Amino acid sequence: MSDENHLLIGGNGEQTVFMDASMANRHGMVAGATGTGKTVTLQVLAENFSKAGVPVFLADVKGDVSGIGKKAKPHPKIDERIETIGITDYSASPSPVVFWDMFGEKGHPIRTTVSEIGPLLLANLLELNDTQTGILYSCFKIADDQGMLILDLKDLRSMLIWMGDNRADLKSEYGNISTSSIGAIQRGLIVLEEQGAEFFLGEPAIELKDLMSRDFSGRGVINILDANTLLQKSPKLYSTFLLWLLSELFESLPEVGDADRPKFVIFFDEAHLLFDDAPKVLVEKIEQVVRLIRSKGVGIYFISQSPLDVPEEILGQLGLKIQHALRAFTPKDQKAVRTVAETFRPNPKLETGKVITQLGVGEALVSVLDAEGIPTQVERVLVRPPESRIGPMTASERAEQIDRSPYRGRYEQTLDRESAYEMLLQRAKKLAAQEDKDAQESALRAERERLEKGTSRPRRQSSRQIPTEELVKSAARVIGSPLGRRLIRGVLGSLFRG
Repeated sequence: MSDENHLLIGGNGEQTVFMDASMANRHGMVAGATGTGKTVTLQVLAENFSKAGVPVFLADVKGDVSGIGKKAKPHPKIDERIETIGITDYSASPSPVVFWDMFGEKGHPIRTTVSEIGPLLLANLLELNDTQTGILYSCFKIADDQGMLILDLKDLRSMLIWMGDNRADLKSEYGNISTSSIGAIQRGLIVLEEQGAEFFLGEPAIELKDLMSRDFSGRGVINILDANTLLQKSPKLYSTFLLWLLSELFESLPEVGDADRPKFVIFFDEAHLLFDDAPKVLVEKIEQVVRLIRSKGVGIYFISQSPLDVPEEILGQLGLKIQHALRAFTPKDQKAVRTVAETFRPNPKLETGKVITQLGVGEALVSVLDAEGIPTQVERVLVRPPESRIGPMTASERAEQIDRSPYRGRYEQTLDRESAYEMLLQRAKKLAAQEDKDAQESALRAERERLEKGTSRPRRQSSRQIPTEELVKSAARVIGSPLGRRLIRGVLGSLFRG
C-alpha cells in the first residue's frame, strides 16, 4: 500500500491517510497526553522515512524506542489493527539503527566544541543576563583575535580568567569587563560541569555526515540518542544540543529546493524544552531556522503533550499534524482543546473539539499536505502498527548493535589538541621562567653590590620555591592525569597574567 513517495500513517476502515514524501520537509507535530500513543507514532514515522531512504535523528527520552532496531513480535492486536486499516503489505522487519549517548554509556559518545555551540546558545544554557552574555561574546571575540581555539570547558574557563587578569588592557578595544560577570559565568560553568557538559563539549566532534547515512540496502539509518539520563541531569543541555544540531545543519547543508523527499529528518521530543525560558532573541533565531531549513531538505517534527508548547509562529509552519487524545479536566485544558481543534482544516463529518477528548490509545486526528501543499481535512484514524518491535532492546541486544556499528571506535577516545588552555599555560610557564630569571639576576646584582661595598653577607634565603614557580611545577606533575586535569583548572588563575 505505501511506497517511498507515499508514507502510510493510518486509516479508519473507510480510507487511509498517507503523507506525501515531497511535502515531508514542511515539518510536523505529534501531540497528545501521556499514554495516548505518541511514542509509537514517532516510531511509525521514523520507520516510514527509513524505508524511503531518509536518514533520521531522534531522541529516546524514555528508553523505549530502541526496539525499532528489531522486528515486531506477532500479536493479536497488531493483526486486528492491520485488518481494520486494510493493510495488505505488512511485514515485520527491523530498521537500521545507530545508538548515541552523550555520556558514552548506551551508545557512541556525541560531542561538539564550545566554539561550535557559540555564545548565544551557551548563554542560554548558562542562563546569563544581558551583561554576562556580552562578556561571553567578548570572550569568543578575544579568542578569535588571539588565535586561540575554545574547544572545551577548560579552554573557556582559562580564557575568562585571562580576561579578568588583563581587563585593564582589554577595556579600550572590547569594553568594560566586569569581574563579577566573569565570576557569575565561572560559577555557571561549575554547575554545567556537574551536569555532564564536559562529556558533550570537546573533541572529536560529531561529523554531520555520520548522522546522514544509509545502509547497504538504501534504507536511511535511524540515529537514536539515549536522552533518559541527560534529561534527568540537565534538560537545558538536551535542548541546547538539539538546537545546535539544527543550526549546524542549516549552516552546513546546501540548498536543494523542492525534492521528492527530505534529505534528513529530526524528531524533537519534549519540544517544550526548546522554548521554555528561552530569551526572545533565541526563539526568533529558532523560528527563522525552522522557516528556512526546509530549503536545505531537512524536515523537523516536534513531539509534545500539546501543540501550544510550540510558539505560534512555528506552529503555523507545520504541514503534518497528528493529534492524539487531550484531557479537558480544567477550564485551561478545555480552552487548549478548542484552540488545538481550530488549527485543523474542518471536516464536516467530525466535531473536532469533541473528538480530541474521546480518542483511544493509538487513535489520532491527522491532517497532511497534499501534493499541492494544501492541508487536507482532518481525519480520525488508527495509527498503523510499526513493523519493528514496540518497546526497548535488551542490554545485550543494544551492546551487540553498538559493537557492530560502523562508527565503533571513532568517537570513544577523546582528543585534546592545543587550544586556549594549553596556549595560556605555555604563556604562564614562560612568565614563571622570566620571573625566576629576573629574581636570579636581581640576587646577583645585590651580591655584587654587597662585595663592592664590603658589607656583611645577608642571611641566606630559603630554598623554598617562589609561589609561581612552585605552582607551574605542580601543574606539570599532575596535568597528565584526568583528576589532575580537572583540579588544575581551578588553581591556574594566578598564572594568567601579562
